[in-house]
Amino acid sequence: MRNIGIIFCSLFPLVGLFARPNQPENQVKKPNIVWIVCEDMSPHLGSYGEKVAKTPVLDQLAKEAVRYTQVYSTAGVCAPSRCALITGNYQTAIGGQHMRTLGFSANAKDDYPAGLKPYSAVIPAGVKCFSEYLRMAGYYCTNNAKQDYQFEAPVTAWDESSKKAHWRKRPSKSQPFFSVFNIETTHESQVWAREKQPLLVDPKDVLVPPYYPDDSVSRKTIARFLSNVMVMDQQVGEIIKQLKDDGLYEESIIFFYSDHGDGMPFVKRELSQRGLKVPLLIKSPHLPKGKVDDQLISFVDMGPTVLSLAGVKIPQKIHGQAFLGGQQAKAKRKYIYAARDRMDAEYDRVRAVSDGRYKYIRNYMPEKSYYQPIKYRLQNPLMTHMLALKAAGKLNETQLKWFRPTKSVEELFDTQNDPHEFTNLASDPAYKNKLAELRKKHLDWVSKYGDLGEMPELDMLKLWWKGEANPPKTDQTKVAIVAGKAQLSCPTPGASIGYRKNSKETWMVYTKPITINKGDSLYVMSHRIGYSPTEMRLKY
Repeated sequence: MRNIGIIFCSLFPLVGLFARPNQPENQVKKPNIVWIVCEDMSPHLGSYGEKVAKTPVLDQLAKEAVRYTQVYSTAGVCAPSRCALITGNYQTAIGGQHMRTLGFSANAKDDYPAGLKPYSAVIPAGVKCFSEYLRMAGYYCTNNAKQDYQFEAPVTAWDESSKKAHWRKRPSKSQPFFSVFNIETTHESQVWAREKQPLLVDPKDVLVPPYYPDDSVSRKTIARFLSNVMVMDQQVGEIIKQLKDDGLYEESIIFFYSDHGDGMPFVKRELSQRGLKVPLLIKSPHLPKGKVDDQLISFVDMGPTVLSLAGVKIPQKIHGQAFLGGQQAKAKRKYIYAARDRMDAEYDRVRAVSDGRYKYIRNYMPEKSYYQPIKYRLQNPLMTHMLALKAAGKLNETQLKWFRPTKSVEELFDTQNDPHEFTNLASDPAYKNKLAELRKKHLDWVSKYGDLGEMPELDMLKLWWKGEANPPKTDQTKVAIVAGKAQLSCPTPGASIGYRKNSKETWMVYTKPITINKGDSLYVMSHRIGYSPTEMRLKY
């Protein structure tokens, strides 16, 4: 809960220590950047080889864009991946690894572990939403509308984050913008939420993977999902039309991607290729049209790449590397990393590293089954169908792989020759060198960035909250009036400071002293991510 105080100030200097204001970026023509993000979808686009679902809008975009073929989320589920996306940091290193920390009822005893209540991850001081750096550089930043970052974003993250957020609401048409549009249509939940909607795909035409029974339930569920993909494609077309109507399409940089793989059983939440690999199209006036790029890209690279394209300096505390723009990394990425931790009420700890072909998986809780009885997923008709067939002894050996009661400590897969990752090569002498290589890369990754998944979740909260029952409170901002300008600083390390002059204005990011006149009000919000924010109103 925000703490709000009203302070009456005179226009004279206050004694104290003040933060040196950040310097604005040089005012040059900056590109408009748009993210179009769908949910829970592997590369089911015609440009990636999809034969059943028709995606004409995105296929046309692919002709005008670079199509990336080796792009991976940092988790097979949304909130941890979105934590990595918005910060450019691995979620395991900053406390955002568990699915999820916000957005659930404290009374949902069956859905979450006993004693756990919703919390905002206390990420390291100095780690911020990368959109805040864009705002500091003069960008108008909007998010429409899903956040799901594992923490409450400070008011400084976005000019607007709502279902009405749009670049069209920026104060000036000359102001560059970064606008995110999240499309829910392909989300796992929409398989059952849209169950009564007309199918756009004939169930007899779908490809049933070997880990599902090839029957009417599987085919109908897959057809429903692919139909949702086709609707999503149309919705992308509406956003592109708006860009064209505003005369912005040609000059804007457009990203299209999914937040992780398909929202289907034995896909979502997994660290398999099908759970992590996503499509990525980037259209830019400065990129070749129709090019295919096979370089490895991780979700931690997305934020720094946007900053690089926008000409904004990439902070040192970002784990990812830019793959485009003026700050493009000198060397391309050689490995991607991913993690699985608590999923709703079910704990597991799995880590993965891949060189794009070979995937190493370390199971830190090998005594647990691959399958977890996640309550939310039971709404999917295919999930309950598979469980019924399993109980009746009607699943074959391949379909039962998901339900194995224990796991090997180490797994190694050749994802090129074994795309479903069914054959564990970890004990094969022919692959001992690759196993050793990827095992070392995993351990090096943990050593370099840390892994908070090692710590019990409730102990992590106690450490963050210093043993208290609730999170710490961000310190109140200190204010000094110098030569008619307000200088702001917050004693809490890593806190962001937002301000506005009336309660209806957009919160601005504090970067330099603010001109104050007699009679003005000044609203100030200080917020260290994971702490409670503190708001105050000053009257001059």
